[in-house]
Amino acid sequence: MDETKKLDSAIFAGGCFWCMVEPFDSLPGVVSVTSGYTGGHVANPTYEQVKSQTTGHTEAVKIVFDPELMPYEKLLDYYWQVTDPTDASGQFQDRGDNYRPVIFYNSPEQQAQAETSKERLAQSGRFDDPIVTKIEPAAPFYEAEDYHQDFYKKNPDRYALEEAQGRAKFIEDHWKQKD
Repeated sequence: MDETKKLDSAIFAGGCFWCMVEPFDSLPGVVSVTSGYTGGHVANPTYEQVKSQTTGHTEAVKIVFDPELMPYEKLLDYYWQVTDPTDASGQFQDRGDNYRPVIFYNSPEQQAQAETSKERLAQSGRFDDPIVTKIEPAAPFYEAEDYHQDFYKKNPDRYALEEAQGRAKFIEDHWKQKD
């Protein structure tokens, strides 16, 4: 990759971070997808701390991308298609605040684009329930432990089981049929 290119980053939460890496990992212009924690009040939290739901952190992914090849707006389109934007209490089998759906913006431009994208989805009529995904300013992002990185590649059978717990069917029901 050309070292002079300006890269940007996006931070999305949508349930277990294991299931949020693969959908973005192979998109053109995406340089990396890192699992981590953000939005809480504890510095350098561990997975055990975050899953206790006492740190305020949400499992999230940080996506580094080339905006010339993959504009932020397009990442937002992909984000909506891999989450349940009507469920504020978690995602699919993952329940609790640490699994809530959130778009964490890094700039006023990202905030405006995220809000416009959310409003467009709300007006689309695709969902019967309101769109409740939060849009919040980015907070420090703490990289998750190594064994969480690229989980879908390291543990394909476990990843397939996680996907079978509702996310894949939800995507099929709400996106594949209506596109």
